This record gives sequence, structure tokens and C-alpha cells, in this order.
Amino acid sequence: MADDHIRYDILAQEALRGVMRKVLAEVARTGLPGNHHFFITFLTGAPGVRVSSRLRERYPEQMTIVIQFQYWDLKVSDTGFEVGLSFSDVPEKLEIPFSAVRGFYDPSVNFELEFDVKTDTPAEQETKAKPAPEPLAIVAEKKPETKKKAAEAEKKPAAAEAGAKGADVVSLDAFRKK
Repeated sequence: MADDHIRYDILAQEALRGVMRKVLAEVARTGLPGNHHFFITFLTGAPGVRVSSRLRERYPEQMTIVIQFQYWDLKVSDTGFEVGLSFSDVPEKLEIPFSAVRGFYDPSVNFELEFDVKTDTPAEQETKAKPAPEPLAIVAEKKPETKKKAAEAEKKPAAAEAGAKGADVVSLDAFRKK
């Protein structure tokens, strides 16, 4: 197989993050339209993530937040977003770079994006000799058990779902000629 010097996997990830960025920017300007709401899963230890030490202790790896009824001060930049949310009746401000987001899901229209998140520096990746993660793709339909998990998560807004797998991930390598 030829080397991918263009790095289509990285370009696709950036384009999909742009979809999330545009949606959040529009919601910041005009509010959530209709029944739309979002589950956003991110790595709490990723570079640039700013959460309180209380939340970082409770969710040391990743957490899922819900942007629906009780959020405030949503601000979106080219590199990330910040939002105010309440956790057990304690208001918190979260700053999340788009590069830390693993998943974006709008259950009102069954739309989901999943992202590859790099957690190690390039030097650490070389020393561990791990193969590069597979690029992820848009998933249009969710499995029935995933819809159930989403319904349960709606009952507990801003709850972390550590290790939850939201949908089938399709590797672009499956379509490449060998």
C-alpha cells in the first residue's frame, strides 16, 4: 500500500470537527432549535481542557456533558468552546478544546460524530511503538442498545459515561485496496 503523504485521515477529522464547531457557534448565537440537544464526550486529561479539580477527580479519564436545558455562557472559538453547567447543583465553567472531544451526538435526529483523540506527544507515541489509531467515520444509525443508553443518559444530564461505546466505527482501511 502506498504511503498517504496527504494524510486524508487528519483532514477528515478536521472537517468533521468543523461541523461540530459550526453547530455549537450557531447555538451560541441563537439557542437550541426545536428538540435538538447534544451529548459531548471529551477526555478530561487532554491538553487545554479546563475543569475544576472536583470534576477532574470524579472523571479522571473522560466525561460526557449534555447541552440541553440548563447551560449558560456558551462561547465558541476556532479551537474550542466553553460552557457553564451545573453538577449536583454546583455551577461550573468548562473549557474544552475541539481536539479533546471524542464524540458529539444529537439524539433528536440520531446524528453522531466520533473523533480520534491523541493523548500522547509524538515522542511518547514512538517510544511505545503503538500502531497509529484508525481514522473514524460518521455513523448514521445507532444500535438499539445505544439508544437505550442515550435515553438513560438524558435522565442524568452531565454524567460521565466512562468506556461507553456509542456506535459502530468503520475503518477507512476496510475500503482500501491492499
